[in-house]
Amino acid sequence: MLVTYFGTIGEDLETALRLPVAGLHIDLVRAPEQLNAIVAAARQDLVISLGVVDGRNVWRSNLSAVLDRLEPAIGKLGSDRVQIAPSCSLLHVPIDLELETDLDPNVKSWLAFQKIGELATVGRVLAMGREDAADVLADSEGAAVARETSPNVHNVKVAKRMAAIDESSGRRRSAFAWRAEVQRARFGLPTFPTTTIGSFPQTAEVRNARAAHARGTMSDAQYEQFLMEETARAVRWQEDIGLDVLVHGEFERNDMVQYFGEQLSGFAFAKHGWVQSYGSRYVRPPILFGDVSRTKPMTLRWWGYAQSLTKKPLKAILTGPVTILNWSFVRDDIRGAKLAVRLR
Repeated sequence: MLVTYFGTIGEDLETALRLPVAGLHIDLVRAPEQLNAIVAAARQDLVISLGVVDGRNVWRSNLSAVLDRLEPAIGKLGSDRVQIAPSCSLLHVPIDLELETDLDPNVKSWLAFQKIGELATVGRVLAMGREDAADVLADSEGAAVARETSPNVHNVKVAKRMAAIDESSGRRRSAFAWRAEVQRARFGLPTFPTTTIGSFPQTAEVRNARAAHARGTMSDAQYEQFLMEETARAVRWQEDIGLDVLVHGEFERNDMVQYFGEQLSGFAFAKHGWVQSYGSRYVRPPILFGDVSRTKPMTLRWWGYAQSLTKKPLKAILTGPVTILNWSFVRDDIRGAKLAVRLR
């Protein structure tokens, strides 16, 4: 089985269909448009694996819509030549939604962590007929409609702001040469100023304090004092070693994406939704389910406190919208640039 995923085979389709393999897997979540061409061109002895359940995201499938796509293809290929599968490895999604007892019930009803259950239902319906799973299909359709029409997903104020965006919104109002001159005069930095990335190591002391605060064994006031002391220590150390532009260390941040998501509307967070990031590092990606808005300043307070400790310039560190998208489970009803603009 030659497996392709995360997009279309595209211009390599002819080559892929000529290869001496028993089967070809295709991703119909990211690239549903390739199905007809593959069905039409596949040789008679080639098994086609149809990746119809999303292996990279946490949303429930609309099973009736999945079946609507599958049934014509199976009719042309024949059931003996078809396998159904997730779009890709399930390494990228959490396992057990039932553990998430604190999620908003509406948001939870739109989610599916372990996708094998959905796949089994699709297989059963294809074998036995839709009548055999009428209740499950109706529930799936109802969840899709509820999500599509929910005011928690679609924020009227955000929609109005989006409508006001034009080409000028993506352009600076002043030239770089002018800005650079203002910065040189304001900061008086040397020719090659030194600085560092915003975050300092999350030491055992920091992790233990965060865990104690989460358990309730460290009060809000105690945790706040701890973070202020860590920030002050980081600022003093940077001054001592002679850096020109300082950072505050980000000790208050649990994760560079989660920290911001927790302060924005439109995000939900799982307690047990761990997935592998790289190596042995696991993360709980935020779930971006709706239009995003900011109700209050997110970093100003900690930046202001750290800047008050030094006369040197101190950077305010923000995680950008593209990074947030790449480290989150994102909406599947909006894609690419439009989604990124909504996070700006």
